[in-house]
Amino acid sequence: MTFLELAKTILEEIKKPLNANEIWEFALQKGLDKKIGTKGKTPWSTLGAQIYVNIRDKKDSVFAVTETRPKRFYLKTLVNNQTDLIELQLEESENKIIKSKPQYYEKDLHPFLSYYGYYYLKCYTKTLNHNKSEKKGFGEWVHPDMVGCYFPLDEWKPEVFELSSSIGNVSIRIFSFEIKQELNFNNLREAFFQTVSNSSWANESYLVAAKIQNDEEFSYELKRLSSSFGIGVIKLDIDDPDSTEIILPSRYKEYLDWDTINKLTMNSDFKEFLKRIKVDISSKEIRKEKYDKIYAAEDLIKTIRKC
Repeated sequence: MTFLELAKTILEEIKKPLNANEIWEFALQKGLDKKIGTKGKTPWSTLGAQIYVNIRDKKDSVFAVTETRPKRFYLKTLVNNQTDLIELQLEESENKIIKSKPQYYEKDLHPFLSYYGYYYLKCYTKTLNHNKSEKKGFGEWVHPDMVGCYFPLDEWKPEVFELSSSIGNVSIRIFSFEIKQELNFNNLREAFFQTVSNSSWANESYLVAAKIQNDEEFSYELKRLSSSFGIGVIKLDIDDPDSTEIILPSRYKEYLDWDTINKLTMNSDFKEFLKRIKVDISSKEIRKEKYDKIYAAEDLIKTIRKC
């Protein structure tokens, strides 16, 4: 069976527009994947690419693609007119929104990011309470949700750290994070540019979410934006915090944007974060209790499941 034959079989049975990932998921459920010869590491990508090429190169292609985002494939024979297609797309869109609605709040994700930051980025994080900000008319997007700092104290020999301090180069690394419940086509641009506005002042800037739309077209757009602006993307795993990962790296910036940092001091939590960094560097001792609390992985999982 070819990829195109597999796609046609699934779409005939399901009778509604599907993206490449969804077609492949149905194929797995029905065991049709075993009828494909060479699949490669990402068979859903190969499947989608072949359908796109078929639509582009063959006027008599049995496939067509929707105009909505994310784009989905359907069979021309199953749609009598444009009204039928619009109804199919609206029905699918409504079902997707209902099914994908998270059962947790953004604030519930902060401890997961603190856990990942501490154990995998080697940084100490601080949540910024937006209610502690002075209102000075800088606009809606002013503060990141969380910030973090990596100190070389645990990895450098005392002599190295003292020498770097004496020449004004301690080599700390400042992180800034914008957190969302989920990322999809409905909120991608707003979430991304909010991150650019709030977090691009730091050495490393990240957009963080627990749920990220699994779609080839969406992934392409996310990668494009990340590459253009240097913003990294972290996918939190609320079922297994140790499986949280950076799916797109942040572009490291050697110099901090001090003008923006000065503006961010309108938030008292951020101001305390800066003071804390200075004290810890001066004392050569990191006061862990002054940053966000780090919970055990099993405790994080229990917490999110109660929401």
